[in-house]
Amino acid sequence: MPEKTLDIKLARIKANRSCRDFILADAKDADMAFGLSAPGKSPEHHAQEARFRTLDEYRQIIREIVAQGLVDIMLMSASTNEVLTIRERIFDNSPVTPAVRANDATDIWLAGGGLGIYDREPSRPFRTATLEHIMCGKVECTPEERKLGADLGLYSVTFNNDVELDLRTLEAYREFRLEAERKGFRHFLEVFSPNAPGQNAPRDVPRFVNDHIVRTLAGVTSTGRPLFLKIPYYGPEAMEALCRYDSSLVVGILGGSAGTTYDAFHMLWEAKKYGARVALYGRKINNAEDQLTFIKYLRLIADDETMPAEAVRAYHADLKKLGVPPHRPLEEDLQLTQTSHSYSGRGGSTGQDVRQPSTAQGPSKPRVTIATWRQRPDDPDFSKMTPLEKARYNIERWKRILG
Repeated sequence: MPEKTLDIKLARIKANRSCRDFILADAKDADMAFGLSAPGKSPEHHAQEARFRTLDEYRQIIREIVAQGLVDIMLMSASTNEVLTIRERIFDNSPVTPAVRANDATDIWLAGGGLGIYDREPSRPFRTATLEHIMCGKVECTPEERKLGADLGLYSVTFNNDVELDLRTLEAYREFRLEAERKGFRHFLEVFSPNAPGQNAPRDVPRFVNDHIVRTLAGVTSTGRPLFLKIPYYGPEAMEALCRYDSSLVVGILGGSAGTTYDAFHMLWEAKKYGARVALYGRKINNAEDQLTFIKYLRLIADDETMPAEAVRAYHADLKKLGVPPHRPLEEDLQLTQTSHSYSGRGGSTGQDVRQPSTAQGPSKPRVTIATWRQRPDDPDFSKMTPLEKARYNIERWKRILG
């Protein structure tokens, strides 16, 4: 079995703080959050009318990305982990490490196509998956069986500046850590911005999150600590402050909502410049026109082999060779926009725009949203149609497709 690149890079990063190694993860755990829309839009989707990939198609993309071998971690749900890690053994001869979302607190309950309210209520802790099911696929594992599945998981917390709710969050995390340590299960810690602080909203969200991270981990000894962190990228100042505070912390960023290709490439490049050594991208990869090609350029940027704007241009050139139409014209895709830090993709999780546009790749330009472009020139404006008009349009569309 080949040595995992995650383990190699973590060892080098921890041994040498100035090490330039960078860990890249693909977060394909969205079925723990979004429901039917989790696999992303099918290539057959039409403008804003949702037609999504199937779960089987989602898992096939995971197989292809693991075979490509450019990411260091593949994050999945426990059910996908059972299929791909335990049954199919796709990670046995791969440098990629399988990982599983180990908890699903209420702020990522996003099923219902945005109609639910859970993510707008303060986060409460919850775990669907058990460590045994992640490690061996059943309720009880022998020590040998625990090697069948994943031994790495993502644990997520959200602090809302509410003593009772935050206490419940910390108690649940403590129980998880103790169980994980007893069973030889490793984890990395995701810390979101406050999702629903109400009148208790902190004035300085980056400082609030940074302080909660170091305060939470101050009472945790090395055997129970996370391998690394996954946090929103709040900009250079907040990243530098956290990385300077404790040299033993390996800090990673979460991708957030998709945005432009330049958003994704620039965020990784800038976060690494100011101390991050991990990036976990979910929607930014899953919404890409060609995921394998997109990951290729993420890897090149992470390894200091290209710059963001150069990578966007090369990515568009590759899409043209593949015959894959880009979501946006090149000039629009080179723009730096504000993307949401929250799992839901709704704005307002930080109460401020904490990202600082870099001038290294050119001046900041106006925000681009999905509403500013359409897939085809003859598409109707769905934002102005009633539900009945949309239904009639789709019926007629399918009549045309099916002949």
